[in-house]
This record gives sequence, C-alpha cells and structure tokens, in this order.
Amino acid sequence: MWRKASAAALLALAVGYFYHGGPVLPEQILQYISLPNFQTSSQNSHNSLEQVISAAWETLITLPTRQWSKVAVGVNACVDVVVSGVGLLQALAVDPGSGLDHEVLHSKEDLKEAFIHYMERGAAAERFFSDSEAFQRIARAAAEYPGAKLYVGGNAALIGQRLATYPDLMVLLCGPVGPKLHEMLDEQIVVPPESLQETDEYHLILEYKAGEQWGSTQAPQANRFIFSHDVSNGEMSSLETFVASLDEFEPDLVVLSGLHMMEGQGRELWEERLKEAVLAISEIRKDIPIHLELASMTDKDYMNSIMQEVMPIVSSIGLNEQELLFLSQAGEGPHADMDSWKGIPDVGQVSDILFWILEQHGRSEPLSESDLTRIHFHTLAYHILVTVDGYWGNQAAAVMAGARVASSQACGLQAVDVSKVQLKAPLEFYSSHTEPREKLSLNPTEPVTVWHRGNITFHMTAVLVCKQPLRTVGLGDAISAEGLMYSELKTQQPF
Repeated sequence: MWRKASAAALLALAVGYFYHGGPVLPEQILQYISLPNFQTSSQNSHNSLEQVISAAWETLITLPTRQWSKVAVGVNACVDVVVSGVGLLQALAVDPGSGLDHEVLHSKEDLKEAFIHYMERGAAAERFFSDSEAFQRIARAAAEYPGAKLYVGGNAALIGQRLATYPDLMVLLCGPVGPKLHEMLDEQIVVPPESLQETDEYHLILEYKAGEQWGSTQAPQANRFIFSHDVSNGEMSSLETFVASLDEFEPDLVVLSGLHMMEGQGRELWEERLKEAVLAISEIRKDIPIHLELASMTDKDYMNSIMQEVMPIVSSIGLNEQELLFLSQAGEGPHADMDSWKGIPDVGQVSDILFWILEQHGRSEPLSESDLTRIHFHTLAYHILVTVDGYWGNQAAAVMAGARVASSQACGLQAVDVSKVQLKAPLEFYSSHTEPREKLSLNPTEPVTVWHRGNITFHMTAVLVCKQPLRTVGLGDAISAEGLMYSELKTQQPF
C-alpha cells in the first residue's frame, strides 16, 4: 500500500514540477520514474535512465548471423590536424566579429566569418579553401599550435579504421594515402599500391566546446569546422582505381564517400566528374551493396545532381541533420522552407524527409529501378535507421550499435560510462509532422522505437550524449561503420 502511495506522490510531484515550468525533472525523481512507462520495480528504482538504456544496449545489441567478410572503402583519405578553432584564429591575429557563411573560402577573413557562423549554431560544416599558399601558411600554424593533434582523416579512411577493429574482417582502402597517413592506418587495412602517393593531404579541424565564447559568439554545443585545399580528394582522383581493384578483392560490401569534396572545384569540374563517377559506380557488380556516406555541402544544384544520379545506384546512405535538411531544400522536399533546425531536430519532420527520400529516390516500389533501400540518419540526441521492408535485417541492433559507439567515442572511451553521458532525446514524439501521425514514446528498457509508413520501417534509438566530448571528428563515420557491421543483407532481394 505504502509503495503505491509513494509512487502516486512522486508522480504528483513530477506533474507539479512540469506544471510550474521546470524544464528538467530533478535527478532524484528521474531515479524513480522511468519515463514514459511509469515503473516501480526495485531493479529500475535506483537506476538513472542513462543506466537503464546502456544496460539494455548491452543485452540487445547482437551481431547478425551473416556478417561481412570483406569490405572495400573509398575514396577520400587525409591527415586531420585537430586544433582549437578559437585558439588558432587568435594565433592568426584574426579579431572576432559577425558570422557569414561562404560556399568557398578565399581568405582568413572568410574562414573567420564561416567559423563564427557555424559556431554560434553549434553545427558542423566543411569548406574548400581556394588559395593554396594561404592554406599552407594556416596549416603550418595549426600544426605548430600547442595541443594540436594529428589523426587519420577523410570519411573513407575513418570508416576503414572503425571496420578494422573487427579482427575477422578484411578492409581495402583506396584514396590518396601519403606516408604519414599510411603509417597511422591500422595494419589490417590493405592499401593498393596505386593509392600510395609521395605527399599527404592535410585537413584542418577547428573544434569548439559547448559554451565556449569568442567575442559575442557562444557555442550552444560542441562541434567542429573543417576546411582544406585538397585537390586529390577534391577531384576524387582515386575513384577509378578503387572500382578497378574490386574485381580482385571481391568485397561483400562497398562503402563510398568523398563526393562532397568535388563541390569546391567549381561547377564545370563537378558536372563532368560526377558523370564519370556515376559510370564508375555503375560498373560495380549489382549483387554487391553500396553504402554512400554524405557530408556537408552548400551547392543545391550539386546536391540535387547527387540525389538524382548517384542515390538511385547505391543501396544505402548515411547522413546527419544538416545534410538531411539541405537535401530536402535542394530537392524541394518536406520542410524545405526551414532555414535550419531549432535545437534538437523534430523527429516527425526528420521522419517526413527520410520517408520522402525513399519514396521519391529509393526502391519503395518493387518495379522501381532505384537500388536505395536504407538510410542511416544521425543527430546528436538520437539516430533513425529507415529501410524498405524485405531488404535488410538486424536493424534494431544496428541502430543501437551506432548510438553506443557515438556515446563511447565522443568521450574517448572504449565503452559507455553512464556518469559521463546524458539523455537529450525526446521521451515522446510523433511519427510525422503532419497528419496522419502516431504519438510514440521512448521505453528505456527497450530503447528502440519502431514505426511503419507503408512498406518503409523506422527504427529510432536515443544517444547518450557525452557531457564533455573529447573529439567530435569522425563520429558520423564511426556511427555509419558500426551500423553497417550490425546490418544484414537479405539475400532473397538482390539489388
């Protein structure tokens, strides 16, 4: 009897707290209430939501029965120089000011304005720096800046590195691999001799912390701004080598990235090179699934060309919230009138755009000529894996595995430490922003919410967000790689 009375009192206290405008329930109450399913079991009564979710992940994440044995990854690779963004700009004697986005950076002033533009939004972005000499000067200053760190960089190389953590998996990496990068790659990764070059390509990663201030600009969350003068990756010069190497390697899965790098080369080049890329990708055997990893872009015509020409010839794509909204804006899809997301992206709006991509550019109909049947979406607070029914298996485990690696890697750990993470995902949300829609909720003991729209299925899980992230670069690549490792292709539906 007293337990029911205590539970009722706690619930009343919680409701009262919300009624009087408290934005977050006190920790003491959350320890007893496992929203949205009110539970009073002794097991959960002393656990935080983070503990319950993390424990559920460990129980529910299982590898598929049929796993990949060989994965080929290409084609962008480089050395990342990671440095404090504010610190480097101050070292370059640049004064703080107002933000302004630039599609291509031509000077230190452009760099400063674009950095501030994205820092004040807490958003990730990547830009091409057109002036080779100016870039080399900035790169030298970055490499010499106290605390600067060198890492494996480029989506393909980062995905390859993550895949190489699985000892039974053979990984082929094609891309411009210089001596420094080759030295840093996992020894399990095979690099064709044709991909080796005499010099490395460097990318500068300007990081900022949540709450960090520069002048009047304050970052709402931790993130990074990436820029480079990278011609090898910018022209996807390794693509043909990559495709040619697949016959001998015979992969079960191909992972492709780097298309975004061509944007900075100008319309004339990317129009021609994209046609060549489509031809090269089309030469890959039809029974091999292809995953395309997207990245930050600013040219709507270029994004639209990728959507029309490349997406129908790949099986799967990975992208974040900026890329998702820009894709919809480029193709005049749902919610294209929004300038940007306000805070945590609305699940219903995200769901609408994902559904539209698979309906318009995917294989949602059996007679469709498109191969696209899978999208792995990730944002800071939650991930959604959406698939056309009948093509993929083990998707609940796959989306949870992606969230788990985001939680651990951001904190620089091998496993999730519940004392260093926090739940930011909505506990209740809608399956769509428009009618008809279903009201859904997060159950921490079974932290994958599933819903359907026609023959398309959505799997969503929360991310346990690292309170003090050590490194944000490469998180999206690790998420996509992990999600692919836990995904299973259903053989009765060849692409």
